[in-house]
Amino acid sequence: VSNQCLSGIVCRHLLPSHRPKATHTIRGWGSAFRTAATRNVNLTAPKRRELSYHPNEVFLFRTCSTSQAKLNCWNCKHLLDNVPAFFCNSCKVIQPPEEGASYFKILDCDYTFSLDTQKLQKRYLELQRSLHPDNYSQRSVREREFSESQSALVNRAYRTLLKPLSRGLYMVSKTLSVKLLLSSFSPAGKLTDLTEQIDAALHRGELHAAKALLVQMKYYTNIEEKVKEKLSEFM
Repeated sequence: VSNQCLSGIVCRHLLPSHRPKATHTIRGWGSAFRTAATRNVNLTAPKRRELSYHPNEVFLFRTCSTSQAKLNCWNCKHLLDNVPAFFCNSCKVIQPPEEGASYFKILDCDYTFSLDTQKLQKRYLELQRSLHPDNYSQRSVREREFSESQSALVNRAYRTLLKPLSRGLYMVSKTLSVKLLLSSFSPAGKLTDLTEQIDAALHRGELHAAKALLVQMKYYTNIEEKVKEKLSEFM
């Protein structure tokens, strides 16, 4: 075939009436069609990929951010008015507990160290009367699970906020890092000093002094363990 004939064939393929019709306009396809025309290749635009989303089932806990995210009822899909929400205002069905919800919000208390413990106890009793698992013995499995989880969460929040020490540790744990908390509350420095003093007393043969120092070490060790135990409940 002569070069003149090949040029005529290419020109005919490049005319608008002979160009392939693409269903999608994509940048860069022009040169691809021209190459295909000269090589007699059947080139078509790729099909669009269909994306689908399958939401996960609601399990024992539902995550909740501190920015008051809007949530829907797991049963009727109605928008929940409050966060955290114990019941849906539309269908009245119990809701899953909000993971990470503030204990103060759960018990509807002001975020303050010197809170009203009488108001705290009143709110606690109200919630337990409505959330107690005995009320859901004839309900669905999911509702019974939510009842047990909500009731346990309310109990934990109440025990934490009732006593000043655990309340203060909880408040601090929400504002400081774990590393800073442990360095602030742990008497590690005091224990190190006592270890050195005990070692020196034993070398000098001062048994009574070493015994008194060991009593102090036991005291500070107990404090350290209690603080770590309390902090671990909030992390």
